Amino acid sequence: MLIAAAFVACDPIEDRQTIGDAITADQLDVKATPVVVNGKNSNKVILENNSPVLSSWNYGIGTSQNAYLEVLLVIEGENKVTFTGLNPDGTTITKELTVNVEELSFPVAAEWGMLCGSGSKDWVWDETANAVWGNGGYKGNTSPGWWTNDKASMDTNDTDYGSNGYMTFSVNGSSLTKTSGLSTLAQTGTFKFDMSKTTNDDAGAIWAKGKLNTKGVTVLCGKSPNESNAPVYDYDILKLDDDKLVLSYPEPGAGSWGTAWFWMFRAK
Repeated sequence: MLIAAAFVACDPIEDRQTIGDAITADQLDVKATPVVVNGKNSNKVILENNSPVLSSWNYGIGTSQNAYLEVLLVIEGENKVTFTGLNPDGTTITKELTVNVEELSFPVAAEWGMLCGSGSKDWVWDETANAVWGNGGYKGNTSPGWWTNDKASMDTNDTDYGSNGYMTFSVNGSSLTKTSGLSTLAQTGTFKFDMSKTTNDDAGAIWAKGKLNTKGVTVLCGKSPNESNAPVYDYDILKLDDDKLVLSYPEPGAGSWGTAWFWMFRAK
């Protein structure tokens, strides 16, 4: 018995688990299925991953790592959904799906359409305004009221992008691209907005109807001169419709009629 026990003790016990084989993009079993409402493809879409890979979805205005989820798309027509899978061996595979939205049956923020049109939309300096950039009173002015600059002066004030530079807001990836009118320079980042974050003036009326935040890129001439031209990434939205975009930024600590900066844009 002692001899038998010795043999058992010396016999190693191994519990090996295989990590599985990597699959290719062609082998992915992923779906993006719009919910049908009154016979039309709605903007509510069901995303499913039935493949043996970890999930990463990019549906334009958001991302998720869930294998199954329901999302709301924000524009009619063709929408791109990108799936990236992580294989057990660490390799990644990607597949792009197209969803045709026939009707916005479920409510989404109208500002997506205003900013991005049917998918992407260009914005330029609004030369019809008295001034396109400058400063004025926080919660008082709604455009440059003190130091004012017209469109032509932006070749001097913004030597990288100039008076003919433009911005492109896109639903795809919630991207914001700034393109120079003076050279081939272009810069891309992301944006988001929150129309629940309003600001009232001293009389209690709404002065700013929401907030716009950018990351990795500013708007045209997006700087604060009194702060050593520091880049500005957070803006009050004073006006946004299909044709006009007016933004403002208060200097730190500014109270009513303290110094704020203003940007005046129009749809291209």
